[in-house]
Amino acid sequence: MRKLRGLSGEVVKFGIVGLTGVIVNAGVFWVCLKATGPVNSFSGYIATSVAIGTNYLGYRYWLYRDRDAASRKREITLFLIFSGIGMLIENGINAFSVHVLGYDSPTSQLIAKNVIGLIAGTAFRFFSYRTWVFKALPETEPQPEPQIAAPRAGEPQIAEQAELMLATEPIRYAKAE
Repeated sequence: MRKLRGLSGEVVKFGIVGLTGVIVNAGVFWVCLKATGPVNSFSGYIATSVAIGTNYLGYRYWLYRDRDAASRKREITLFLIFSGIGMLIENGINAFSVHVLGYDSPTSQLIAKNVIGLIAGTAFRFFSYRTWVFKALPETEPQPEPQIAAPRAGEPQIAEQAELMLATEPIRYAKAE
């Protein structure tokens, strides 16, 4: 049950970071759609790339901050690979909508990319990030409690031994400067 609660908290935080990315993605996408030339043609990829950078910061430093960060180079490489696949899923659905179905208005592109494509891409990203990118630290097995032997008759207790050691320590005074 505790694992399920932890997963639901992770899903909520993933959603918050993802929502931030969606806002960044949609804003950059809308601005790029207003441009002409190559910027307009690559608007989905530009917007998704900016959102990927924003999301990495949220995932690494907020959601998965307690996960293994031993190899940042490996982590960033995998993050970019899986984010790129998610971007292809997201923008592939948009391309299908425009070039196959003929929905080429900015509003229909926004719905195809930022609703349908985003849902499919997000499901893929969530699974891949938590499984391969931000790996959980291995759980350590609980160590058995050390057994303390009962003192033998006539032997002083630990507290008594500490008091004896402190009593025999010479007192040292610090020099005032």
